Amino acid sequence: MQQKLFDDSKDRNKNQIQVYFDGLCQPCNPGGTACYAHTVKNGENTIHRKFGVAAYNSTNNVAVYTAIIRALEWLLANNYQNEKIIVIGDYKLVIRQIERNSKVKAPNIIPLYHNAMSLTSNSNIYNLNWYPENKTRRQINYLIMRTQKL
Repeated sequence: MQQKLFDDSKDRNKNQIQVYFDGLCQPCNPGGTACYAHTVKNGENTIHRKFGVAAYNSTNNVAVYTAIIRALEWLLANNYQNEKIIVIGDYKLVIRQIERNSKVKAPNIIPLYHNAMSLTSNSNIYNLNWYPENKTRRQINYLIMRTQKL
């Protein structure tokens, strides 16, 4: 049975900040353009959305870490650190690493991991979830089309 993400009460949902993040490397991994996207919602309302290029000649891991880092940076810069935050992504390795259930071995990922861990320690993340296809997938597909023009 899949874990329930949100409370049934609409009033409680308004107090939960949901962060959806994703990244990919196009046209190939490794060696492509690492792109990221994230969406921040408060209940049903989207309060922030961003996408961009993380790095060139890079990997999916760089893209996904950049997505969660940029989302957490935005939350802290906009004073959401004391809100209940649920983080949702579809890249199991990154979720497991941030939960400290998997080691970070790639030298180029270690600084990103430390950055993400520092940001998570400064925010009120009470739930980190892995879902096979998360809600940023549409943004990522759009991002693929945009980065092919770069």
